[in-house]
Amino acid sequence: MIVQALAFYLFAGILTGSALMVVMARNPVHSVLFLILAFFNAAGLFVLLGAEFVGMILVIVYVGAVAVLFLFVVMMLDIDFAHLRKGAMQYVPLGLVIGGILLSELTLVYGAWSFAPDVSANLGTPEIALGGVSNSKGLGLVLYTDYFLAFQLAGLVLFVAMIGAIVLTHRVRPGVRKQSVAAQQARRPSDVLEIHRVSPGSGA
Repeated sequence: MIVQALAFYLFAGILTGSALMVVMARNPVHSVLFLILAFFNAAGLFVLLGAEFVGMILVIVYVGAVAVLFLFVVMMLDIDFAHLRKGAMQYVPLGLVIGGILLSELTLVYGAWSFAPDVSANLGTPEIALGGVSNSKGLGLVLYTDYFLAFQLAGLVLFVAMIGAIVLTHRVRPGVRKQSVAAQQARRPSDVLEIHRVSPGSGA
């Protein structure tokens, strides 16, 4: 238990610090790197909770795809962030008002929090009996049986979004030389080759 507590405080401390640095870092590339660090520590916390599938998805999807995509986009875009920050202080009062409203809402939500009547009985059996299967296998059994149609529809929506992004970003530039396989295969030797008979002694 001591090792688990130390691991929890380590992951939680690094996660909190990296989350703050995501917002406070001046360099956007550093913000994305701190975001990746936050995802890794959040995955560690999920593993400690016994949700290894969620931690694995957090690393594979968010770190391996989303955060790296953010990093590539930020590094490729030539944005003058110093120019964007000009005049940002005039929005500080409005931001403080909105932050105060959100903080008061969170305080009301957590202040009215109450446990269910049968929570003490559920604490004795925190895990659902799934016949001895692991967490990942249990999620797979539910996902690919009861929610198979929703899973396939979500994949179809993502596929359509990917095609739409490719179509929107595709640009046809005139004057660009492209390979034509049909023209290459239809080319005859007489189109590109000339044979000249040179008599002896008349060559260059």
